[in-house]
Amino acid sequence: MGEVLNLKSSKVREQVTEEEWRLRVDLAACYRLCALYGWNDFIFTHISARLPGEDRHYLINPFGLFFDEITASSLVKINSEGEILLDETGLGYNIGGYVIHGAVHAARDDAHCVIHLHTREGVAVSGQKAGLLPLNQNSLTLMHDVAYHDFEGVALDTDERERLVEHVGTKNHVILRNHGLLTLGRTVAEGFVRMHALHEACALQVMTLAGGVEIGYPSQEAQEKVRQQTSGRRRPGSPADGGSPTPPGANRMSVPDLAWAGLLRKLERIDPSYKN
Repeated sequence: MGEVLNLKSSKVREQVTEEEWRLRVDLAACYRLCALYGWNDFIFTHISARLPGEDRHYLINPFGLFFDEITASSLVKINSEGEILLDETGLGYNIGGYVIHGAVHAARDDAHCVIHLHTREGVAVSGQKAGLLPLNQNSLTLMHDVAYHDFEGVALDTDERERLVEHVGTKNHVILRNHGLLTLGRTVAEGFVRMHALHEACALQVMTLAGGVEIGYPSQEAQEKVRQQTSGRRRPGSPADGGSPTPPGANRMSVPDLAWAGLLRKLERIDPSYKN
């Protein structure tokens, strides 16, 4: 195993395009960040990124490395049939990753990154019949974009893929009942930021329900306002509705891009070896 982890002399970078290498570095960073936030589950769960092009190749973690060991070179490249195209570690991949991630990548052209985790708080909420509740701003900003998929057993059977895809539909946040969380993103940054938001909403729900006091929910009017503000509809109070225009100095960059840049700076300070 020591040899498997020694990838400093890897020739992977010489075998792939610059575009693929950049994606490998981003995806490796995502694994390290999930480990940093304590979202890893031993050697289980997976994060994948689809490579640009018509051939439907994507990258996923080798089965046996911990999230904090993942590097750009160690990621496994497979095709839509599950065939390995490049695997520097020789470890292969977890079939559960192929069942879940392969199905979503194939069904959703916009799902360039798919993140599946078993965070404690996410699994806890996945076991609550009501699902995600409108308890706070975090959950309210997501609820219009959350799908649910019922538990069918350990994700080893490919015949589950059709039902998973049907349940995910066009949503980008998914609660796999009695199992865990799933997010989709057009980029690795977007997938990670969505997972952070979903995990935090679940964590706050677990803490709120554990408080042992009567729960106070936002008004229906406030809930509807947040739904409109976060679902691409015109926000009440916008200039078109007589509201104030956005201040000219406000940063208009996307939240995922801004957050991702900061997260990469954090990794650089802690351990930049994910780029190997």
